Amino acid sequence: MPPSKPFTKPAIEPPIAPPRAAKKPKIERHHGIDLVDPYSWLRDDDWQEAIDDLTLIDPPIRAHIEAENAYTDAAMAGTRELQAQLLAELRARIAEEDATVPELDDGWAYYERFKAGAERPCLCRVPAGGGPEQVMLDCDAAARDRPFWSIEEAIPSPDHRLLAYTFDPKGSERCSIRIRDVEAGRNLPDRISGVLGDLAWSADSRTLFYVRLDRNERPMQVWRHTTGTPVHDDVLVFDEKDHQYEVAVGVSQSGHFVLIETHAHETSEIWIVDAEHPASPPRCVAPRSHGHQYSVDHYVGPDGDRLVIATNAGGAEDFRICTVAVADLEAAHWQEIVPHRAGCRIVDMVGYARHLVRLEREDGQPRIVVRRWSDGAEHMIAFAEEAHDLYFEECLAFDTDALRFVYSSMTTPAETYDYNMESHARTLRKRQPIPSGHDPARYVTRRLHARAADGEMIPISLVHLASTPIDGSAPLFLTAYGAYGDAMDAEFDATRLSLVDRGFVFAIAHVRGGEDKGYRWYEGGRRHNKMNTFTDFIAVAEHLVEARYTSTGRIVAQAESAGGMLLGVVANMAPELFLAIIADVPFVDVLNTMLDASLPMTPGEWPEWGNPIESAADFELIGSYCPYQNVKAQGYPHMLVNASLADLRVGYWEPTKWVARLRELKTDDNLLLLDVNITAGHGGSSGRYQRLVDLAFDYAFALSIAGNHCRAEPT
Repeated sequence: MPPSKPFTKPAIEPPIAPPRAAKKPKIERHHGIDLVDPYSWLRDDDWQEAIDDLTLIDPPIRAHIEAENAYTDAAMAGTRELQAQLLAELRARIAEEDATVPELDDGWAYYERFKAGAERPCLCRVPAGGGPEQVMLDCDAAARDRPFWSIEEAIPSPDHRLLAYTFDPKGSERCSIRIRDVEAGRNLPDRISGVLGDLAWSADSRTLFYVRLDRNERPMQVWRHTTGTPVHDDVLVFDEKDHQYEVAVGVSQSGHFVLIETHAHETSEIWIVDAEHPASPPRCVAPRSHGHQYSVDHYVGPDGDRLVIATNAGGAEDFRICTVAVADLEAAHWQEIVPHRAGCRIVDMVGYARHLVRLEREDGQPRIVVRRWSDGAEHMIAFAEEAHDLYFEECLAFDTDALRFVYSSMTTPAETYDYNMESHARTLRKRQPIPSGHDPARYVTRRLHARAADGEMIPISLVHLASTPIDGSAPLFLTAYGAYGDAMDAEFDATRLSLVDRGFVFAIAHVRGGEDKGYRWYEGGRRHNKMNTFTDFIAVAEHLVEARYTSTGRIVAQAESAGGMLLGVVANMAPELFLAIIADVPFVDVLNTMLDASLPMTPGEWPEWGNPIESAADFELIGSYCPYQNVKAQGYPHMLVNASLADLRVGYWEPTKWVARLRELKTDDNLLLLDVNITAGHGGSSGRYQRLVDLAFDYAFALSIAGNHCRAEPT
């Protein structure tokens, strides 16, 4: 590899002046304090209509967004050759023609297959004993060249005659339902719009359960539809009245029960419907009780139908597992089979006919545990690499001894195994192809720990070329999330190689706010403890500098959504640590958003951040770190901020306002770019290649700022 280059003047020089948003101060009084927002006008009053069509947005707002995009395009013009090179590399690591490992179910093998050049997959099946392929749905053809179209869920009916699927046509997460006659190769007339992506079939293969969005885009109602009947005849099954809750539907692994879950951040409640009798009223498993979270599945024991329940009741903050007879769901009759172990988080479980499978995480490392129903015998599936990812896939079949799991590490591409839960034999079914080549031996992956100010040890997962000097000269790409209990897994990601092969160290900071080290780790980084998330990230950056993986001012930080909020806070707190920041759909206007109960996500978010409408203490707390509120007259790193017009989770106006305030107050000449994607939502672009175009753009920014865009080391 060429020697590390010193950081040079960025290869990005905007030929035009940056846009400046007009200041139109809006003043609101809360808890005796005037909250002044000079850029509130950038949120369109009719934003719900505008997010579907940029032409509907208020003209001054549209003009400002277009000016920001034009400025970013002009600034990045000098990187187009690098973007093209990066895109070619990224595409070369993807198999143009690829398919998932087939899943067996009642004589059929289901899988997804990509055609060469296709942005989206074909959903396919073949008879399990062999026979011609049936393309159930060609998602690229269904998209009809729309700039955004994403399949959300597709499930075959129990009799395998129909395929129900949901798709998002705009990126706004307002989905539509279609039902396809697989043998005939055509959709039924049934059309349902304004729904969540979830679906559940009943056993009769005619009744479909789905979730409708209310006028504030919140999933609040479960409805029942009978194929071939008018949608206006659909039946309301469940109606959630508390806007802090969201509703979802699913089906037990056995297929015996439709599951209706209503949940807030801290509390859940599950209702079951007998799938053999879809018109029967739902039964509540355990009435909601603040702080009680649980999930359920079903199996048949010697004494009949039973539910298996993962629950945090009884002080089990990292969850325990119980069973109970379906005929008598009283909590007093729950029988514990897997006790709680502090720090060992039960992340997921699934019940099969003869086995219970659970995924655990301890100190950030995952493992799978298989339990036999008949005698309670357990064994573990684990791997030895310092930092890795491991999860099981919920298969279509129930009466099976075959478990499918996927393993990867930051150096090892994903490996899909079929595992016999009785013999413990594992069969490698697929290794993620890297057509351009990949040699894991060229890389080093490590698991480190940084000490926080309060003594907590923060896990770090990292990867770099074995030839990269660990002497402080390397640039570092550092990412994190740290919210909602979501852990960041040390999985393989082929796209990172475009940075690592150019001398970057790539690191994940497993900061508090996720459940990387159990529920306590989440509690330590939420609400009143939120500041720990930000100081943990800074502690990780400082530790990696001290350990000579990089140097102060050579760190490019990237994160998205609530992770983008993390970057906004640390940019205010410790800008000198970072060379650049890439903030994707960043949640940076936290205070104003939590003060607006009309927004889709706000009521459900109060348990995570606090309710500044009702609580003066929460108002003060959120205001103390909110990135938008705390922009100050100081130097900031180079920044690329990405937003999406159709984003229902983080309104496009949040990053737009943040950039406007940064332009007003920052005292440096560093780059500040805003790119608003007008054809996508919170998750970005929908096609597999278009996502790579977006990523090549971000990587070109990082490499150009770092002055380190040398040719990749040959593979």
